[in-house]
Amino acid sequence: MRMLAPGLAMMILTGCNPFSEARPMMDEYVERVARVLEIEPRFSDPAPVSRIPRRRERVLPIPELEMGMLDFLSLYGCELQRVVGEKNSVMGKFMQPLNRLRYEVDFINAARECLPEVEDEELTEALESAIKSKRESLPIAIWNATWGVEEVESLFTLAKGAYPVAPEGNPVSDLVIELRQLNNAVATLLGGNLDTSLTFAGNVHQRWQAEHRAGQLLNSASLLTARLNDATALIRQRVEGRPLCLNEKPNSQSDIVQSMFFSIYIEKIQPYMSEVQQARAALIEPLATLAEIQEQTMPAVFEPWFGRHLSRTARGSLWRELDEAMMRHTRNWQKLLEHCGLRPGA
Repeated sequence: MRMLAPGLAMMILTGCNPFSEARPMMDEYVERVARVLEIEPRFSDPAPVSRIPRRRERVLPIPELEMGMLDFLSLYGCELQRVVGEKNSVMGKFMQPLNRLRYEVDFINAARECLPEVEDEELTEALESAIKSKRESLPIAIWNATWGVEEVESLFTLAKGAYPVAPEGNPVSDLVIELRQLNNAVATLLGGNLDTSLTFAGNVHQRWQAEHRAGQLLNSASLLTARLNDATALIRQRVEGRPLCLNEKPNSQSDIVQSMFFSIYIEKIQPYMSEVQQARAALIEPLATLAEIQEQTMPAVFEPWFGRHLSRTARGSLWRELDEAMMRHTRNWQKLLEHCGLRPGA
């Protein structure tokens, strides 16, 4: 009864179908592995997943220019006057990061176009100095307009549960298309081409605000790692203890184990692991790229979070832990079934 109680309670909470959502499905899997191996189940706490650093820690200060009013007035007739005028307006003083990036790009382009029209040598030097300063600080504006926006917090929120089981269509397809476009634009800007259009970027941020897939994937990676490790520990306990079969000859219990292996692990658990891994490759990897191409600008406080939640290879990476948990689990299933001459694929 102790072995059945947690599973029964979870089934009631999920409408008697524990395989409709990730958490009850993975709990049920551990319960069934324990049941067919005749071992008491044990559940570990999922690995810690942290919220993205706070916005005040992610946003970097952009150096401001000091141009005297006389210099500004002497630029009358140039497009730069309009650009600076908008920045000095009431609304300009409270620019959102994306609008600030647009302003920085517009300033550089307008200032370069204005240079040939300036006859005053001192003003020319000041304008060239301003262009140089703006180009040097442009990576900061780009960082703030990507990882410094509020919308990215919605994309990575941990409050929306795990990635869905057997979702209809591709839940991350629109995010991926727009993210690929954003990465290309960022790389182009960092490469010095300031003719890149940013008109699409507002839609990207709106999608981030509405979608929560990145956070769901982080929750799923943590859950899968914990429950696969729980099930692996049960399998190892049986492999190292009382043998399931003697002389590699199948018996009635091994038939039950093999049936559960195919009906639950192969048909339920593996497809979900595959969906999570595919979504990770489609969404988390481009997000990691968005951070990596801005590595020189990345705030120090962001680096540990990046290594844990976006990187696949960093020490302590959530995704590296999942990969290792999946490999261990597969190896231990193979060992268990080998004892009965039932190794998968043999």
